[in-house]
Amino acid sequence: MTRGITSLVTTSDGEKIANPKNFKKLYKKLRLAHKSLSRKTKGSNNYQKARLKVARIYAKIKDSRLDYTHKLTTQLIRENQMIVVEDLAVKNMVKNHKLARAISGANWAELVRQLEYKAEWYGRELVKIDRYFPSSKRCSNCGHIVEKLPLDIREWDCPECNSHHDRDINASINILTAGLAVSVCGATVRPEGRKSRRAGAKKQKASNSDARESRAVS
Repeated sequence: MTRGITSLVTTSDGEKIANPKNFKKLYKKLRLAHKSLSRKTKGSNNYQKARLKVARIYAKIKDSRLDYTHKLTTQLIRENQMIVVEDLAVKNMVKNHKLARAISGANWAELVRQLEYKAEWYGRELVKIDRYFPSSKRCSNCGHIVEKLPLDIREWDCPECNSHHDRDINASINILTAGLAVSVCGATVRPEGRKSRRAGAKKQKASNSDARESRAVS
């Protein structure tokens, strides 16, 4: 699966799970509360009241985000024997001030953390694909890799086989394919083809060896 901002999760079967709409309302309230706080005299009773109002909104956003993430991860784990995700460097990505709030609001790191321990609880398998694997730029139909694919390009056509791709769905299909290869034989998924399994993917495996129904999420 892939993780995103507009669609929080996109799975390999084409399902897109959006971020909850209520967060926009909460962030709007937060902006207004901050604006009201900035107008108050520091140390005054009104300032303390405004500061507490800001704190309560922050707490509500945090609780709502965590609750939604718990429900989503539990659903994904219960419905699938195997989940495949990209091992994204979230801490580095939030250093980009243009994307920091959106990424933090999407709760990417917490989503994977919950998938990890819930996979153990439910006897599922979680496979992490190396962050350098070209999941978005590889055609899931013929395997051709395009040289460049800017983030603002959400759909593209393969120059080799003319397949039309939704960027996120295509990436999720490639992530699942790579995850299956890792699960079955420990194959590397780095473009260089290195032999190190650690470089190729990180894997959490449950003892369940039954036939797997799998889904990719990134």
